[in-house]
Amino acid sequence: MSRLKTRHCPFILSIFLLSMTSWVQAETLDRLAYLRLGISVSDLGNPYFAALAQGAKRQAQALVESDQVETLLYSSAYDVERQTQQIESFIEQSVDMILVSAAVFDAFEAVIDRAQSRGIPVLAVDVKALGADATVTTHNYQAGHLACDQLAQHLNFQGDVVILNGPPVSSIIERVEGCQQALAQYPAIRLISSDLNTGGSREGGLETMTHVLTRYPDIQGVFSINDPAALGAEMAGQQAGKRNFVIASVDGAPSFISRLQADDSLLLGTATQSPAKMAELAVQMGYDLLQGKALNLREVLIPARWVNAANLDAAEVW
Repeated sequence: MSRLKTRHCPFILSIFLLSMTSWVQAETLDRLAYLRLGISVSDLGNPYFAALAQGAKRQAQALVESDQVETLLYSSAYDVERQTQQIESFIEQSVDMILVSAAVFDAFEAVIDRAQSRGIPVLAVDVKALGADATVTTHNYQAGHLACDQLAQHLNFQGDVVILNGPPVSSIIERVEGCQQALAQYPAIRLISSDLNTGGSREGGLETMTHVLTRYPDIQGVFSINDPAALGAEMAGQQAGKRNFVIASVDGAPSFISRLQADDSLLLGTATQSPAKMAELAVQMGYDLLQGKALNLREVLIPARWVNAANLDAAEVW
């Protein structure tokens, strides 16, 4: 079993998260009467982002009197101009805080600054955003490293592997980096493709994996940057009559977990994320900022956990 570098140690991050949680619980805040949230995520067709939005609303309702919460929820479709307009709209509608899953890390600093100048905290969730007041994400390097280390173990540390990549946001870049570092430890594993973009969707996974199987029909392992693309990749394998490879992923999506239990599944497992917890922490931090409180922490990384068919009963999934 491999070890992560010290700067990526999930044990340290677990302590980091626990200290964040304790800090949140320790604060006794004056309750506001009403909260309006502006939430811009990447893809509302992905259940992950729906769970994130639900977590944000649930935490906001727990913080204000009489559950008086309004959420303005938009999907950017990874489009910078569209997401900029969404954040501008939040500002014009005088939301109390903004949660953003940024399409590009450094594309929104100016509009984020405009929001902050109006007293609106901006929280980066799922991916980083330059200029945000605080950031809450999965420890994506650790998630990619974990999934690909499990994949390597399953392959007995040898064979041909492909990475099904995605949009160039920080979370995906870090997952791929973690995967590559894990696989690089095993000389008998050959990474033969890593730059094909699935778009992070089931349709993109199907199309990309169909191309991969045409070009590399004898691969043994696949790492997908998220579960929707992994499910599409599995569909491509089924359509091609291929059962000589397995797929590791990141997310913990209900549809992936359900498919993981099937007798004919090609899915090895997934490094699960916690989208609701991520959003809950972000809303709490934004709420504290609204009340003039200084944040003890400005970046929280939530470790991923490996879920497969063997440990599914004991796993916490969203």
